[in-house]
Amino acid sequence: MSRIHIEQLTKIEYPQAIAPLAEILHQCVEQGASVGFIQPFTLAKSTAYWQGKLLECISSERQFLWVAKAQSLIVGCVILDIDTPPNQQHRADVAKLLVHPNYHRQGIAKQLMLSIEQQALLLERSLLVLDTKTGDSAQNLYSSLGYKTAGIIPEFALNPALDGYAATTIMYKNLLK
Repeated sequence: MSRIHIEQLTKIEYPQAIAPLAEILHQCVEQGASVGFIQPFTLAKSTAYWQGKLLECISSERQFLWVAKAQSLIVGCVILDIDTPPNQQHRADVAKLLVHPNYHRQGIAKQLMLSIEQQALLLERSLLVLDTKTGDSAQNLYSSLGYKTAGIIPEFALNPALDGYAATTIMYKNLLK
């Protein structure tokens, strides 16, 4: 197992990270990850995602991107989104927890989640909310970290391989309890 280092990516570092982030997203979607995209999903589409609105959000500090590095290679990421309405300034959303398939089963996703939980507390965000494909391995990870199921929405999203719809589980964690 490679030594993994978790760090928050700054807006200055972000442009150099687009290519590895695009590769990770591309590989994850091609392997069937349900993260908002469908197949065929090209590397160009993945690059466009990372170059688009997300860059603006990170630059304005409405979203924070944490990456996992094996030596200097980015192998995983997760987004902490604090762009919430005025009556929800105590919470944040977790998005795009991704680990390159070559680095699965090494505890990287768990390390990324623990890092953004610490960041959320520093930002005075005590409630984290996320959604995941029902029955996916990510759901087990979130449960093991103390996330509770708020509910399940049947047929919420089209599967990446276009072979039907999947349910989505909405989960949350109060970081102060």
